[in-house]
Amino acid sequence: MNNVMLLDGIFKDSERIGKEYLLYLDVDRLVASCYDAASLTPKKPRYGGWETRGISGHSIGHWLSAAATMYSVTKDEKLKEKLNYAIDELAHVQSFDPYGYVSGFPRECYDQVFAGGDFEVSHFSLGDSWVPWYSIHKIYAGLIDAYKICHNEKALEVVIKLANWAKEGTDRLTEDEFQRMLICEHGGMNEAMADLYLITGNRGYLDLAIRFCHKAVLDPLSKGIDELEGKHANTQIPKLVGAAKLFEITGDEYYRDAAVFFWDIVTQNRSYVIGGNSKNEHFGIEKSEELGITTTETCNTYNMMKLTEHLFRWTHKAEYMDYYERALYNHILASQDPDTGMKTYFVSTQPGHFKVYCSADDSFWCCTGTGMENPARYTRSIYHQEENELFVNLFVASEINIDNKDMKIRQETLFPEVGSTKLTIEANKDEFLTIHIRVPYWVSNEVVVEVNNEQIASSSENGYLTISKHWQNGDIIKIKLPMDLHTYRAKDESSHVSFMYGPIVLAGALGTKNFPETDILDDHLKLNNYPLISVPTLVTGESDLTKWIKPVEGKALTFETESIGQPGDVKVTLIPFYALHHQRYTLYWNVMDKDEYEKFLSREQSESEKLASITVDHVQPHEQQPEVEHDLKTENSNSGYLNVVHAGWRDSRNDGFFSYEMKVDPKKDMYLHVTYFSGDQILHLDGIAYERDFHIAINDTVIANQALKGDMADKLFSVVYTIPSNLTENREKIEVKFVSTEGKIAGGVYGVRILNDTL
Repeated sequence: MNNVMLLDGIFKDSERIGKEYLLYLDVDRLVASCYDAASLTPKKPRYGGWETRGISGHSIGHWLSAAATMYSVTKDEKLKEKLNYAIDELAHVQSFDPYGYVSGFPRECYDQVFAGGDFEVSHFSLGDSWVPWYSIHKIYAGLIDAYKICHNEKALEVVIKLANWAKEGTDRLTEDEFQRMLICEHGGMNEAMADLYLITGNRGYLDLAIRFCHKAVLDPLSKGIDELEGKHANTQIPKLVGAAKLFEITGDEYYRDAAVFFWDIVTQNRSYVIGGNSKNEHFGIEKSEELGITTTETCNTYNMMKLTEHLFRWTHKAEYMDYYERALYNHILASQDPDTGMKTYFVSTQPGHFKVYCSADDSFWCCTGTGMENPARYTRSIYHQEENELFVNLFVASEINIDNKDMKIRQETLFPEVGSTKLTIEANKDEFLTIHIRVPYWVSNEVVVEVNNEQIASSSENGYLTISKHWQNGDIIKIKLPMDLHTYRAKDESSHVSFMYGPIVLAGALGTKNFPETDILDDHLKLNNYPLISVPTLVTGESDLTKWIKPVEGKALTFETESIGQPGDVKVTLIPFYALHHQRYTLYWNVMDKDEYEKFLSREQSESEKLASITVDHVQPHEQQPEVEHDLKTENSNSGYLNVVHAGWRDSRNDGFFSYEMKVDPKKDMYLHVTYFSGDQILHLDGIAYERDFHIAINDTVIANQALKGDMADKLFSVVYTIPSNLTENREKIEVKFVSTEGKIAGGVYGVRILNDTL
C-alpha cells in the first residue's frame, strides 16, 4: 500500500520508532553470517543472539523486507541507500558460489538433502542444520520485496539465481523425499516461489511452490479436519499463506478450503483476547486459553494477518477485518516498545507478569525479524481498492491516493480515543467511486454516516455500509462509531474475564512492584521464572460494567474500577494494552460474586502455583525454544506430542541419551522434578520389547534409576529426586542427563524442573 500514508497518531509514532531501529542496524553486521557461510572474511562481526547460531542470516532477510516496505511509506532516502547496499553485498557474496547459493549458514546441509536417500530430518532440523529452509526463506522474501516494492533489479537477479539453485537441487528428490523434507519447519517457501512465478512467469517456480506444500498438514485441513493440537504453530501458518496465494494463481479449491478452515479454527477456537495464539509456540487444546508466560508468539500474529488479507480479498467480509483490527491494535502495536523500538517474542497472558523485549544487538529472535517489518506494514489493509470500489476497513489517520483516479481521500481521526472518523475528498474533477465502510462487531449502537452534514441511508453487505456517487472536491463523510465497555470471556474458563472498549483490550496496570532491573533482554526466556505478584480478584455480582468501571476524567481510554479488588478492597486501573509498557499487567481477571470468592478463599493454593513458586528452572521437552535455550544434546533420541495429556515428550532408545543445561542455586538444596506419563510401559518395536528402565545423571554422576511400568491410569505424574549438594556447589548450571542402554528406553519425559524446595 505505497499509495497510503499515515497521518499523525499512534501508528505514525510507532512507524517512526520502527524506522529508527532499521536505520540503526548495521548492514555489514547483518550480512556477516553470509560472508562466513561462503568462507569469506566479513567486514564487521555479526550480531549476537540467534545471529551467532545455526538460524543466522534470517535477520538480513527480514531487514530487507522491512526496509523496502518502510521506504515505500516514508520515502526516507537513507533507508533506500542502505537497502541498495545490502543487496549489493548479497550479490557480492553470491558471486563466490558456483550454484548461486547465498545465506547465513553453509550450503552443506542442503547438499546432504539433495543427495536424497536417508537424509537427517526432524521438526526443527534438516541435514544437521537448524531449520535451514525457514532461515533462507527470509532472504528469498526480502529480495522479492526489494524488487516488488522498490524495483531493485539486482535483488531480482540475486533471488532468481537462488531460486534456480533450489529448483535444481530439489528436482533430484522424489515426491516422498520432498514431503519428508517438509517435516522440518520451512517457512513460507511455497509463497516465495509463487511470488517468483508471478514476477517471472517461469512455470518451474510455480511447480516448486506446489511441491513445497506440506500435504500432511494441508490434506486434513482441506477436508475440514482439525489436527492442529500439539503442532508448532508458526511452522503451520506460513504454509497456509502460501496455499492462499496458490489458490489465487491456480483456482484449485483444495488450497482455498485449507486456508479458510485453518483461519476459522485458529481465530475462533485457538486464539487469545489480543488476537494472538499458541502457548510455548504450539497449538493447544481446541477452545482453550491456557494462560502463561510464553503465550501468543508475535510472529504468529504477523503471519495470521497476512493470511487474513488474502481471505478478505476473496469475500470482502467484515469478520476478517474485525480480526485484523483486534490483532493490529492489541498484539502488533502492543509488541513494540515505544521508547526504544525493541520487540516482544512472546506476549505473556500470565496475570502479574510483564512484556519482555529484545535487545538492540544481541537477540535477533524470529520475532525481532517480523517485529522489524510490522511498523512498516501499518498502512496495509486500512483501505482496499478494486476498480471503482474502495473499502474503508480501519479507522486510522491516513491518506490514500486512489489508483487510476485523480482523487485523494484523507481520513482524520483520533480513534480509538474518539468513536468517529472523517473522510475528506480531494478531486480535480467529478469521480465516481463506491465507498464501503466497515460496521465493526463491537459497535454499541447504530453507525451513523453523514455526507456533507446530511445523514444518509446506505445499503449494507457483508458487514459494510455502501455509498455510491460521483464525488466532488471538498466532499466530507463523517462516520460515528459508538463504543462502550464490554467483556470477553475465556473459552475454557468463564470466570477468566477481559475488558474491552470497542476493539481495544484494556489491561490492568499493576505497577512495578518487584520489577526486574530491565525488561530488555538478549534471552527472551531469562525471566520466565521471575517471581510474580498477587493479582486482585474482582468481586462483584453486578453485570453492568458501567456501574463499577468508570472513565478517568482527563485521561483518554483510562478507566478505574470501584474498590472491588480482593483482598484489600483495592481499585484497579485499566488502560489500552498497546499503551502499557515496562510494568506488570494482567489481561485476564478472575471475576466472581461474593459467594464464589468465599469458596475460592477456602481452597488450598493449587499445586501449580506452589510449583511455580519454588521453580528455579524449567524445560518443556519437544518444544523448540525451551530445548534450544537449555542446550539440548541428544543421541538416539526422539520427541513427540501426546494428545491424551496435551503435552510434549522426549525419550532416548538403546545406547542413547538426552540432556539439558539447567540453572541451580548453589546456596540452597536443589531438587530435580521430572514429569512422566503413567501409561508409558514396554514398547514393542520391530519385534523387540523395550523396557522403560533408565538412569538419571547430574554432571555425569548417576543420582537415580527409574522404571516406568504403565501401571496407573493415563495421566501425568511427577517424581522428585534430591540432588546431592556437592553436585551444585559453586555452580550456576548443571547438566541433567537421561541415559538409556541397549534394549531399553529412557523416558518419555514430559517436563523437567529444578526446585529449591519440595512440594
